[in-house]
Amino acid sequence: MTHRITLVPGDGIGPEVTAAARRVLDASGAELQWDVVSAGATALEGEGSLLPESTLLSIRRNGVALKGPITTPVGAGFRSVNVALRKELGLYAAVRPCRSRPGVSSRYEGVDIVVVRENTEDLYAGIEFEKGVRTTADIIDVLSQHTEERLAADSGISIKAISETASRKVIAFAFDYARANGRRKVTAVHKANIMKSTDGLFLEVAREVAGTYPDI
Repeated sequence: MTHRITLVPGDGIGPEVTAAARRVLDASGAELQWDVVSAGATALEGEGSLLPESTLLSIRRNGVALKGPITTPVGAGFRSVNVALRKELGLYAAVRPCRSRPGVSSRYEGVDIVVVRENTEDLYAGIEFEKGVRTTADIIDVLSQHTEERLAADSGISIKAISETASRKVIAFAFDYARANGRRKVTAVHKANIMKSTDGLFLEVAREVAGTYPDI
């Protein structure tokens, strides 16, 4: 059976590292076909868009993609390509296995954890307001009216938004992953002692969801 994979070489060292990864996968013996598309600075230069619709269509069609590092140009008006990919494709869970390997030296032995990170909200959403613009000044004024905080007029602002919906979704994903892979423990990582309205909400939902998985 032939598997078709979207390949996004990206920018900078991206083409080099994705070419190496491609050689490894080709050597595995699997029947692979590569659909090479662009995103980032390379796409902006060649197609006039950081994230062409053709790239999104390819990923949706194939259901799997290999992506190199992508550059988002510095300056107003450019949205992070990685954030856009997460939003457009609903990639809400970043799954990062971390295991010790024989023969590879490490400070700790016997490590076997999987980090599941919510990928679309919190500061990763990239909702920011630049220093010195009118919108930022308006936000500073509103905050001064509704809180005891007095932000400096030359502040940049980043919004940390956490919803019950997204929290419930990623937490359920973590528990489902644990159950499917024979794991018996899920740990919620948070800063609820300081950020009570955001991380506190996440922790509250985590405890509620945990109650529906009595085996974990």
